[in-house]
Amino acid sequence: MLNAPTPPRAERLVLVASLFALSGLFAWWQLDSKHLVAGLLLFALPPLLVGFGALAGSATARFWAGVFALGWFSHGVMVAWADAAQRPMALAETALAVVIIFASSAPGLRARFGKKRPAS
Repeated sequence: MLNAPTPPRAERLVLVASLFALSGLFAWWQLDSKHLVAGLLLFALPPLLVGFGALAGSATARFWAGVFALGWFSHGVMVAWADAAQRPMALAETALAVVIIFASSAPGLRARFGKKRPAS
C-alpha cells in the first residue's frame, strides 16, 4: 500500500461521490425500518466513513471501499432477486457498488496495464 498510485482528482471525486450517494441511499432505505439506528450504523455509516477517508486521499480507504463494494454488490443482487418491492433500491445499490469497484481499482489497473514509460 505504500507505493499505491495516487488517483487523479476527478477519479477520486467519482469514488467519493459514489460512496456518499450509497450512504444516502442506505439512509433513505432504512427510514421505514423498525431498526433504524441499527440499519444506519450497519449500512449507512461504513460508506460514509470510507468516503471521508477517500476524500482525504487515503489509499487504505480506497482499498476498503473496493472490498466493501463487493459485499454491497452481492447484497444488492440478492435483494433485487428476492424482493420485487425493494428491487429499485437494490439495483441502485448494485450500480453504485459497480462504480465504486471500478473507481477504487482504476489507479492500480492503470499502473498495471497502462502505457509503460521508456527507460532512461
